[in-house]
Amino acid sequence: MPFVIALCAAVALLLLAEYRESRAGVWLAKPLASAIFVVAGLANGVDDWTYARLVVAALALSWLGDVLLIPAGRPAAFQAGIAAFALAHVAYVLAFLWRDFDPARAALCAVPAAIALWAAARWLRPHVPRELAFAVRAYMGILSAMLVAAAGASRADPAIFAGGLLFYLSDLTVARDRFVSPGFTNGAVGLPLYYAAQLVLARTLLHPG
Repeated sequence: MPFVIALCAAVALLLLAEYRESRAGVWLAKPLASAIFVVAGLANGVDDWTYARLVVAALALSWLGDVLLIPAGRPAAFQAGIAAFALAHVAYVLAFLWRDFDPARAALCAVPAAIALWAAARWLRPHVPRELAFAVRAYMGILSAMLVAAAGASRADPAIFAGGLLFYLSDLTVARDRFVSPGFTNGAVGLPLYYAAQLVLARTLLHPG
């Protein structure tokens, strides 16, 4: 509960900074908010479990990605941020494969995930700059793999799929904000989804398999 309260307060500050277009406020609030889910993961018990270590690695890489995505109008920083988040999703995929993975559940998710990937690619294609096209496509593929892997691990803990789905939806708002229709509404929807996702996934460390 303390982490939930602290994260809600930090996200509220971040949304306020975004609304006021205060870059200094974003630089202060976003790393702080993201640090909270990393600390939550560590506090929930990183022992000798491979799953726990992979999830904490994903949380830490997400923190790095959040920081790298703060600068506006800097493609190199954006690409580095995408890379950090892609590695975070790879770590999540490996973690989920470790947690009593059920191929049948993953297969059930794979078809709608593939359809959603195709639809998202068509939606973004006219808006993504050529120099970012490959990075964005690769990231979308890894994001979809994370969702499918989360479905496969849901037999061990349904919260894994819930966290993966929230993360997936939050990334759609990031894509919309960056490439399609920038505006505060994207963050107002996406940031709570994103931070809820990370905290849910951090809490799955309370019962590692």
